[in-house]
Amino acid sequence: MIRILAWILLWLPVAALPGHRMDMDSMVMNENPTRLPQGCAEIAGDRTITVRAGRKYAKPFPGVVFAYDRQSWEVAPCTRLTVRFINEDHIRHQFMVHGLPPDLYPMGMFTIEVSGPGEETASFILPPYKKTYLVHCDIAQHTEHGMKAQLKVAGGDGDLASLPGLTKPVRPDRYPSRWTGRSLLLLALALFAGMALIWLGRWLIRAMTEDRP
Repeated sequence: MIRILAWILLWLPVAALPGHRMDMDSMVMNENPTRLPQGCAEIAGDRTITVRAGRKYAKPFPGVVFAYDRQSWEVAPCTRLTVRFINEDHIRHQFMVHGLPPDLYPMGMFTIEVSGPGEETASFILPPYKKTYLVHCDIAQHTEHGMKAQLKVAGGDGDLASLPGLTKPVRPDRYPSRWTGRSLLLLALALFAGMALIWLGRWLIRAMTEDRP
């Protein structure tokens, strides 16, 4: 009962906004399948992409925890893009686009969120300008851990940085080794202890073998 009441309280303000919808498993913000962005005389065409999100797509990239199955998409200007977003993890993930015209997309965003294993589909119309848009998951730390990509319109205006497997990070992770007298001593002791254990193990095996009648 408490969960239902909480869901109603969350759903009511969202339901009152155009382009917004929400249920217990997913949410869509700023969907726009009909209104044309400024500079678009008509919808140039329809395109559908399927975007998968999950931990398994991060495995090819060292140091990455979450990822989409792709890190870049290209579409024509004034395209009505339908996104089928599939979450394959047991946590929330988002497909969020930034930098869209704020007169059609409040705060310049289009968002699909799926709270666990499942999928949601929504559409929006892209502006006519040559631009590269950031796509990411806005759940805390998911972007930092790799769930980011780019959406290029008319070829885009460049590649975004720090996209797993696609572009170099702005601040690469570094793991420097700082050798001091103490660390060298500890390394020497560890090597000596390892060799001593090997010798002791061999001695015990030899002693047990020799004692047998």
